[in-house]
Amino acid sequence: MKPVVGSYVVDSRSDRVGQVTGTVGGLVRLRPPGGGLEWDCPADALRPAGTCEELRARVTEINRDRTRRLP
Repeated sequence: MKPVVGSYVVDSRSDRVGQVTGTVGGLVRLRPPGGGLEWDCPADALRPAGTCEELRARVTEINRDRTRRLP
C-alpha cells in the first residue's frame, strides 16, 4: 500500500487509526486523530481506514479544532 499524505489508515499491528503525514523509505509517519505523539509504521503493516474509522477520525479532528477556538 502506498498511502497518500492526509489520508487515514490503520496500523494493523495495533489497530490504531492515524493520518499519514509523510513517508521515509519503507516507513510511514502517522499522527493520531485529535493530536498526540506521531509514530512510524512499516508500509506493509497498513490498511486503508474503513468508512466508520475514517468518519470517527474526522469527527475527532473537528472536535479538537473547535475546542482550540473556544475562548
